[in-house]
Amino acid sequence: RATMVTLHVSLRQALESLTPELILEVMEITVSGLKNMGITDPILGIPGLNPHAGENRLFGDEEDIIIRPAMELARGKGIRCEGPFPPDTVFLEHRKGRFDAVVALYHDQALIPLKLFGFERAVNVTLGLPIIRTSPDHGTAFELAPQIAANPRSMIEAIKTAVKMANSSHFTTDKVVS
Repeated sequence: RATMVTLHVSLRQALESLTPELILEVMEITVSGLKNMGITDPILGIPGLNPHAGENRLFGDEEDIIIRPAMELARGKGIRCEGPFPPDTVFLEHRKGRFDAVVALYHDQALIPLKLFGFERAVNVTLGLPIIRTSPDHGTAFELAPQIAANPRSMIEAIKTAVKMANSSHFTTDKVVS
């Protein structure tokens, strides 16, 4: 499981838009979504932005001026979070069960490892809406449709996820963060 602070924008735009407040907002939405999935006390893994999470400012200071302040704001609101971790290993820790989700700072920081770990099973869940919305994570694959070559597994997983969320006694729209 992963959420993204920034979505479909250039890497330059993603970096320019990162603020402690934006990261906090996505952390709050992530916690709400995890609770809607039945995870009552979630832990979030937070990656750094720079190699080795900056390594004490050797490779950049964004961890100190943007990410750690966001984590402190989150902890002040009762959100359990750990990090910042080196971006190249945070998903390995997640896969070992250390966190319930990773809050990635930009699009590819989340999607490269997710697709490597389970391309055919990956599901997009849009959090923060008053309805359940899921979709396959791979896109439309229009070029495969005429050949009847598309693998439906991700779509099947998206439907199963939506049904599981709808049947969950934890799902509520009153936890939506605006």
